[in-house]
Amino acid sequence: MKKRRIGSFDDLDAMVGQVDHVLTLFSGGLDSSYILKELADRGLRTTALSIDVGEGCDLHDLKEITQFFGVDLVIVDAREEFANEAVAPAIRAQALYLGMYPVSSSLSSPILARSAVQAAARLGCGAIVHTANTSQNSLRRLNGAIDQLGYTGCYGTPYERSILSREEKIAALQQVGLTRFQARGISGDANLWCREFESGSIDNPESFWVPPSLFEWTREPERAPVPEDIFLRFESGVPVAVDGQSLSLVDLIAQLNRRVGAFAIGRYSGLEHLEGGQKVLELREAPAATILMDAYRHLETAVLDAELLREKRSVEQIWTREAVEGRWYGMLRESADAFIRTSASKVSGSVGYALRQGAMDVRAIRAENPLYLTDRDAWERNSAQRTFSPITSGERTTREGACT
Repeated sequence: MKKRRIGSFDDLDAMVGQVDHVLTLFSGGLDSSYILKELADRGLRTTALSIDVGEGCDLHDLKEITQFFGVDLVIVDAREEFANEAVAPAIRAQALYLGMYPVSSSLSSPILARSAVQAAARLGCGAIVHTANTSQNSLRRLNGAIDQLGYTGCYGTPYERSILSREEKIAALQQVGLTRFQARGISGDANLWCREFESGSIDNPESFWVPPSLFEWTREPERAPVPEDIFLRFESGVPVAVDGQSLSLVDLIAQLNRRVGAFAIGRYSGLEHLEGGQKVLELREAPAATILMDAYRHLETAVLDAELLREKRSVEQIWTREAVEGRWYGMLRESADAFIRTSASKVSGSVGYALRQGAMDVRAIRAENPLYLTDRDAWERNSAQRTFSPITSGERTTREGACT
C-alpha cells in the first residue's frame, strides 16, 4: 500500500486488503485498547507493541487485553536507551519548556517511534498506529519522528480526525465484554524522567483542583524527612554517582526521584502550546530532573568560559524547540546537540546540596579544571605581582622625568 498518513477510522477501512500486518503502540490504557477493538473488527492482523521507558508495564493486564482481542504482544524495555540517548542529552541541553519545567514526552516520543519503526521492519508491518489526539503534542512528535526515520508504510492515529469521547469508548468496550475502564479523570503520561498530567479536574487553567493522590514521587509537606546532604558526581557531562556510589543513569534517576521527591521538590504547572497555537495546562512531577539540571548548570558554569556559556544558552533554546516541535531526528537538533556535547566534555566534578522541605541549597561545587577562585585574596596578590613589576632606580628617574 502507498505510504499515507492515518488520521481517522475511515483510513483503517482503507487498509483492509491492502496492509497484511499492523503494528500499534499499546499502553494498556483506554485509547490503545479501543484501537485494538477497531483493528480486530476489521480483521487486520495486529501486533501490539508496549515500550517501557520507565513507567513500568503490568504484564498481566497487557496480556489480558491483547489476548481478549486475539493480537500478538511484544514488550520492549527501552529504559537504558531512553536514559542514555534522550535524558542525558536533555540534561546537557538544559531542556526546559520556556525555561519553566523539564520537557518529557518530547524526549520519550522519539524513542517510542524508533522502537516502533524497528519492530515494524522486523515483523514486516505495513502500518504503524498510535493513539495521540489533536489536543496532545505527542501527535506531531510521534508522526514527525516516524517520518524522519524514513518509515515507508502507513502511520498515524485515527484519533486525529475521528473524535470519540471517553464514555463512548468505554461503552463500546463494555459491549464486547471488556469492562475494566472507568469514567474520565485526569490523564497522565509517565517515564523515568517525569510524570505529567492533563485534563479532568486540571483541564481549566483559570480554576483547577489537584488531587493529593496525584503525585507519587513528591510527598506532602507534613511527611517530609529530616534534612540531609547529597552529592552528585558528573563525568564529561553525564551524572554517574550519588554520594560516591556509582550508578547507571536509570538507577541514579530512580534514586533521586525518591530522595529529592521526599522533600516535595520538583512539582511544576504551566501552559504548553498545541500545534495550532492553543494552550493547554499540564502538571509535572520531576524531582530528579530538577536537581540534575541545576547541578549541571552550576558545574558547567565552573569550567566553561563566559562567552561559551552565553552562546550555549542560545543553542539550548534551539535544541529544546526542535525536540518540542517533533523534529528530534532533524539536522538542526542534531547540530545543536553536537555543539552542546562538545562543551560537555569539560563538565566533570560534583555538586553538593542540603535538602530541606521544598528547597535544595547548594553547599559545594567541586569541578575538575575549574575557572573559579578558592582564595580571592591570594589571587589578587598574585595578580598584582604578575601585572606590576618593581621599578629599578634607573627606570624611576626616566619615568619621573617623563611625568614632568
